[in-house]
Amino acid sequence: MIDYLAVGHVTEDLWKDGRVTAGGTVMYASRCARVLLPNVAVLTAAAPGLDEAGIFPGIDVHRIDSPLTTQFWNVYDGSHRTQYVKANPVVLGAERFSAELRNSAIVHLAPVCNEAAVSLLQVIADSSFVGLTPQGWLRRWKDDGRVEQQPSNWTDAAAFLKRADAVVMSIEDINGDWAAARAWADRAKILVVTQSELGCTLYIEGEAIHVPAPHVQQVDPTGAGDIFAASFFIALRRGERPMRAAQVANCLASQSVTRPQLEGLPNADDIALCTG
Repeated sequence: MIDYLAVGHVTEDLWKDGRVTAGGTVMYASRCARVLLPNVAVLTAAAPGLDEAGIFPGIDVHRIDSPLTTQFWNVYDGSHRTQYVKANPVVLGAERFSAELRNSAIVHLAPVCNEAAVSLLQVIADSSFVGLTPQGWLRRWKDDGRVEQQPSNWTDAAAFLKRADAVVMSIEDINGDWAAARAWADRAKILVVTQSELGCTLYIEGEAIHVPAPHVQQVDPTGAGDIFAASFFIALRRGERPMRAAQVANCLASQSVTRPQLEGLPNADDIALCTG
């Protein structure tokens, strides 16, 4: 049985110095989950030639062929960032789910460019824990690839929130729109808004509780939100109370930012510190 299934497009992140690195919520979340659980899988779509073993070590990859792999790049003007995307056109819907995938213990729907279809809700087993990171449902992009992200773009929010066991998003995902977060929290069992070094705000049945994060020296924040989401969903599935699950996730995410890139994935010391 699959313990944790992440669904979404892996990405190629393009950097100013010419580097191309793998990214996407499915990569960081699944690799975090693989530290904590033995049987982890990914459903994704990418162009042929994807280095599955290198990007997803120890993870069962269900890859759908695509004419391209989603690419992101950022253009900075001072402190202002404009994000551009060349999006993979493959939609991940119900027809992509095998019987094995449908019965995963945890299903993490993790779109980056609106690729996770609402039809998935029809085939996920009732016994599965469903976690959402809505960032990709909030994105739309112009013909030139320039990304616009706003809460009103999530057109299927009601259906996803009704089925979800927990939802995690960052304050940047919603452009600081707390009204949108509160409206979604009223429909969700558990919803978390992460706030970087400030920790997170946990909504349980609409009631807001602030959960502070440990103070650390930040080196690289990449992937911290995905590590938070994966560890939060896993803790909840294991029976932890939401407040305790948020504290563990805050701690693991905080430890992750003290190390660069994939070195930030949880290690034995992090797990002992955050769960002991």
